[in-house]
Amino acid sequence: MPVRKAWYLENSPEIGQAYADFSKACNERSVLDAKTRELLMLVLACAFRCPHCTETHIVKALDAGASKREVTEALLIAAMEAAGTQLAWIREVYEKRLSPDQA
Repeated sequence: MPVRKAWYLENSPEIGQAYADFSKACNERSVLDAKTRELLMLVLACAFRCPHCTETHIVKALDAGASKREVTEALLIAAMEAAGTQLAWIREVYEKRLSPDQA
């Protein structure tokens, strides 16, 4: 079966190729080792709530030598950071509408 081009390469070849080149460079030329890169990408995929990317980067992290415990801790750190970000994001509205002096 022939390999199909990515949708962005088919529909926007110039910018799509620039993205593909950037992605390739990030995955090939780095001072970070493959395991560290995959754990970082896993955390970001989790924070961005992309199930496909999260699963992909779990597999790639394990393939790059991450342990089950390292993957688990990375996911927990992502969840903790996401919760903290959410709290910071809602603080302004909370203080505006729900603070004690607004009651």
